[in-house]
Amino acid sequence: MANTGNNTSNRSQRHRRLRATVSGTADRPRLSVYRSNRHMYAQIIDDQAGETLAAASSLALGLDDKSQTKQAEAVGEAVAERAQDEGVDNVVFDRGGYDYGGRVKVLAEAA
Repeated sequence: MANTGNNTSNRSQRHRRLRATVSGTADRPRLSVYRSNRHMYAQIIDDQAGETLAAASSLALGLDDKSQTKQAEAVGEAVAERAQDEGVDNVVFDRGGYDYGGRVKVLAEAA
């Protein structure tokens, strides 16, 4: 029987299913994405050590005047630059239960 909950609980369920197989290591940390109605957030996470190596958000970058697609692209570039400063070249992409399209896809390709 299908889940009859709302979109948030459906996304949470998809994210739990995704996280069962996706995990970040020291060699290949996880790029986690969160998408709110107004902003985009991204983190590079080493799950084995339990620490965030790099993070960026459209809120922290002050990108309210740009379109959401441009915000996602800027966040992807910012998190990639910060990850390279930490010595991270390869990541595992965690789409956070969202469809791989739109702003999530733009952020991933920019990173």
